[in-house]
Amino acid sequence: MYLYWIISYFIGTFLTAWWVGKWKKTDLRSIRSGNLGARNAGAVLGKSAFFVTFLGDALKGILVMYIGFYYNFSLAIIATGGLLVILGHLYPFWLKFKGGKGIATFIGVALVYNPMLFGILAVFFVVLLVMIRSATLSMLLAFLSYAFICWINSAFYSAWPISVAIIVILVRHRNDLAESWHARWWKKQS
Repeated sequence: MYLYWIISYFIGTFLTAWWVGKWKKTDLRSIRSGNLGARNAGAVLGKSAFFVTFLGDALKGILVMYIGFYYNFSLAIIATGGLLVILGHLYPFWLKFKGGKGIATFIGVALVYNPMLFGILAVFFVVLLVMIRSATLSMLLAFLSYAFICWINSAFYSAWPISVAIIVILVRHRNDLAESWHARWWKKQS
């Protein structure tokens, strides 16, 4: 169990954006947001960099979940592995704990951990996107709905570590949230 958790964190520290940037001879840490995630990779290096980074970051979440299920760990142990792969992505020790923001890795974790709960998250995201027309706000509010369902529905109690990951992801996105909210507020005032 402890070895699984340690491996989960180390898998999380594999930052696809860093490797894509290295391949393209670009240090994404020093351009635009400085974030080592799919959004910054795409903004700096183009759509293909976005998709490769998103896929790589999601796959590490998927891998950690499959390892946990393969070894038949309890759902709570696997969820903790999910939390740790996300924390590894957010805070990689070898990059002075400055990584990505965790969206793609969370999606990989959530998709495999509980596909039904992930489906609820996806529906919330689509509905919110249609209503508020902001992908950032929609995704983060959908993440909150995921955490809320985990907290109020006893069938999903074992997912509480993933809910903790959501809180950390929201904290990492606080500036994006503030900018999106501010832009929407000013648009309404005009």
